[in-house]
Amino acid sequence: MIGFLTTFGLPLGFIVLAMITGTILERRHFRDIERREKALRHVPVLTTRQYPDAVRVLEARMVSGAVVVSIDHFKRFLAMLRNVFGGEVRSYCSLLDRGRREAILRMKEQWPQAELIVNLRIETSSISQGRRKTIGSTEVLAYGTAIRYADIPRE
Repeated sequence: MIGFLTTFGLPLGFIVLAMITGTILERRHFRDIERREKALRHVPVLTTRQYPDAVRVLEARMVSGAVVVSIDHFKRFLAMLRNVFGGEVRSYCSLLDRGRREAILRMKEQWPQAELIVNLRIETSSISQGRRKTIGSTEVLAYGTAIRYADIPRE
């Protein structure tokens, strides 16, 4: 009985602990992202190079934001199962969503006085872990051109 618990109970306990901890941390991060997105919603982001040019541009800067988000052990376990059976690896979708949103927020926070950010580009890369080439973390880089107009009344 003790051999069975050691063989299966301990690893299962670690998986459950990883699931609970990872879920709590992910929810906390999403709440923080939503709070910061509300605070910075006055800075729209466009993926196009064109911008409203009826008003004279006072200043333009390149802004960027980067983040590395790690996957928790439970999601890694789910991804390994999904790789065996095939299909969409949903456990990585929230990882990439968090990474993209966080990188855009960090880019906006670099110059919050901007009225607009144009030509948004997002680069992603995976950071593998060990010889098995499993994804351990994802790096997301967001960059664009922040514009501040000259003739807009400011507070």
